[in-house]
Amino acid sequence: MPRLLDLKDPYYIDNPGRVKAIQKMMQQQGIDVYLGSRIRTLSFITDAFCPWRSYIIVPAEGLPTVFTFIIDAIRLGDETWLDEDHVRAYAPLGGMDQIAAVSDFIRDDLGIAGGRLGYEDGMSTYTPEGNLTHYEFMKLQEALPGFDFVNAHEIVDTLSIIKDQGTINRFREASRIVDEGHKAARATLENGGFKGMTESVIGGIGALAMRRAGSVSEWNFAGLNEVSCGYRTGLGACTPPTMREIKAGEPLMLDFHSMFKLALGDHSHNYLIAPATKRQRWHADNFTVLVQLVLDSYRAGTTPAELAQVMMDCAETRGCADFVVPGCEHGIGLFGDEWRIGAKNDGPIPYWTDPDHVYRVNEMVICAMQYASPGEGIGFRYENPVLIMKDSCEYLSKYPLAIEEIG
Repeated sequence: MPRLLDLKDPYYIDNPGRVKAIQKMMQQQGIDVYLGSRIRTLSFITDAFCPWRSYIIVPAEGLPTVFTFIIDAIRLGDETWLDEDHVRAYAPLGGMDQIAAVSDFIRDDLGIAGGRLGYEDGMSTYTPEGNLTHYEFMKLQEALPGFDFVNAHEIVDTLSIIKDQGTINRFREASRIVDEGHKAARATLENGGFKGMTESVIGGIGALAMRRAGSVSEWNFAGLNEVSCGYRTGLGACTPPTMREIKAGEPLMLDFHSMFKLALGDHSHNYLIAPATKRQRWHADNFTVLVQLVLDSYRAGTTPAELAQVMMDCAETRGCADFVVPGCEHGIGLFGDEWRIGAKNDGPIPYWTDPDHVYRVNEMVICAMQYASPGEGIGFRYENPVLIMKDSCEYLSKYPLAIEEIG
């Protein structure tokens, strides 16, 4: 049974309104049918978790229809707002594979013999982006000979960049949940609790606390809850946990992730496990100053390039520029929307963030900063969803910004 929409729900999203907005842009661009394949598009329209290869077909009028792997179709139909007639399955049977299911639906069920078909293509650093593959593209072109295929991902990207109130409320709750994970981890580590503790186990302790607080997934494809200690903190911005033990005199980074109604909690916190050296403390103080400066600089009207310049200017004055990765953020949205900032693909490097993108009110990004000195075996990471406001920003994780020395 499909989920009923409740306008009084603080997490309510006007999903039918989103579809109509997509259809309005389709009309403006002369697109007769839109074929979405990216996870971000499926999340944005179905408002449900779509982990298997899926496709959503948006006609010029009326409700969209989603096709997913047969083993998950009934579950998806129970969780989305779309009725059962608009949730269908594909399977490895004659006439039911992905290509046949999608092309037959467009041609026979929608009754469209030809026209402009919008699809999703491009490039991403995010492995499961979901762009149409070359094979899918070629086979769909063969199955739909009367159609002109047009890359139209900017329709959904444009509509999803400004967050509505229900989405904002979901992100606030996801961030509250992440903070519970950090509280549980700190309580475990202090007073010598870190002894014998591995990266993997402390990540699991945080995960359990977040699940109890309402999270349904650690969602991150770079290792779920990312954890690094000792020299591993200086290896970069991807540290899936290992069985390495946390040790005295070393740094520790905890990057926890939660998911609440497809909104993504993402917050990193750093520690120095006592005893810390003066050099370690110097690095830590540099990082916290830089993070606070960037957070204080977010507002409508600024750009990624301006924020990076503010950060690097400060790093130069403090003598730590060699340790700072020259970028401050990455994009964020509902599940599957996690990298590029900006809606239009008009930056200097295709499919990368436009450094001159101008932030607007109710846009959301992850403030993501990395500081690393691999030669000294130390590094720090900060991530926190921020909501852009007129003259400032709201950072959604409320866990205090600090690099504490605990033992």
